[in-house]
Amino acid sequence: MTGWALVALVGIVIWGIVQIYTRRHDGALGVTRDEDGNPVFPPARHDDRDPGEACEMRREIENLRERIRVLERIATDSNSLDARETRRLSAEIDALRTEGEKHDKD
Repeated sequence: MTGWALVALVGIVIWGIVQIYTRRHDGALGVTRDEDGNPVFPPARHDDRDPGEACEMRREIENLRERIRVLERIATDSNSLDARETRRLSAEIDALRTEGEKHDKD
């Protein structure tokens, strides 16, 4: 037996052992695989949940969505052209005020 044939044989044996282990492990977890070998998990049963827990989860999701809306508004409003222009004008007015106060004191 040549060296390459031995390498191929060892590779095939290791591949077989991994396949057996994977099938046993998947079977214990209830995971099936599609035709490409990707794991397909069973759908979650919703009847296990407490109705109060589901309501709490919906409320939490809605709160998170509201927070995202606020953060998006902050991110977009403070970086818009109008907001930057307003800040620039405000800084310019403040600079003129301080300059005017210096001249008044002199």
